[in-house]
This record gives sequence, structure tokens and C-alpha cells, in this order.
Amino acid sequence: MADGLRREGMAVDLAFDGADALTHAAVNDYDVIVLDRDLPVVHGDDVCRTLVSRAAPSRVLMLTAASTIKDRVEGLGLGADDYLPKPFDFSELVARIRALARRPTAQVPPTLTHGDLLLDPARRVATRGERRLALTPKEFAVLEYLLAADGRAVSAEELLARVWDEAANPFSSTVKTTIGRLRAKLGDPPVIETVREGGYRI
Repeated sequence: MADGLRREGMAVDLAFDGADALTHAAVNDYDVIVLDRDLPVVHGDDVCRTLVSRAAPSRVLMLTAASTIKDRVEGLGLGADDYLPKPFDFSELVARIRALARRPTAQVPPTLTHGDLLLDPARRVATRGERRLALTPKEFAVLEYLLAADGRAVSAEELLARVWDEAANPFSSTVKTTIGRLRAKLGDPPVIETVREGGYRI
């Protein structure tokens, strides 16, 4: 599942039990947490309750093998934002994660723009002028993050944490390489500025 979500351009961290999940959630601001209800060590229900009690900003999508209406009502009653019974279609999982990620606590415009550059996260489309940009999932995610930063300088470390995941090598040139490819696809005049010792900004 993690491999499939990464292919969709998402940064994914994995936790294999409830205690590990709570540790991850305490140190990372995840947009969405996909939470299996039947976790060992700390049950998924208790993980959900703890996240709600912490007022965690993450949206919770609960997965479970139980598919009755009663089970779904219980799951949502714990504070989960959405509920998906197993077995599920992977494309539906992706769609639900993206829908939850578009429900931020702060109001964000449905499209992100800068000059003639327009990015539509819902439709996964980026254009510059009349030209549609053929971006890889990672290039799209980097551009989306930089546009959402609204002129703030974003460090390579922040991009690595938010666009990639904990499996990424922090000493690699992945961010620099992706920025280089993105600049080439965006064309002239340049829109991504390198900030000395600060990272990148639009």
C-alpha cells in the first residue's frame, strides 16, 4: 500500500503497531493518517481516541475488516474523519486520501497561482500560460508545496520531509535534482528562486 501511494506522489511513513503510530504522530504533522483498526500493542480505536484528545491536525481514515453499518458508526464516533472497509479498491483509497487532504483546518484556495502558473491539486493539473506541464508526481508535489508556501523560503530538508518520507536519504541530491527538472519544465521566465542557505521559493 505504501509503495502504491508513493507512486501517486505521496510521502508515506509506516508504523506497524499502535504505539509506533502514536510516536510518529507526535513528531510529524501528517495531512492524513490511514489507520488500521486492528493494530497490535495499542488498538487502532485507542490510537484514534488519543489523536482526537491531542487535537492532532491530521485527518484520520480508518481501515477495518468489519464492514457493518454499526462498525462504521463506531469508527466515526471515535473521531475518524472517514472509514473504509476491507477489501477496498486501491483507487478509492487514493481518492479518499486526496479528498481528506483537501479539507485543511485553514482556508486554502482550490487552485494555486503565481503569474501565469496555475496548479489545480484536485484535478492534478499544472499549466503555465496555455501550456499544460507534464510533471512527475514528485515534481507536481514540490511545485504544489512551494506555491502553497506563498513566497516563503522552503528548505531542502523541509521539502524532503513533506514531499518524500522517512525512507528518503537526507544526504542525497534528490531535492536539487527534482528542482532542476522542474525549472526546465516550467521554462522562462524562471519562477523558482534559490535562497542562499534558505532553500527555494516562488
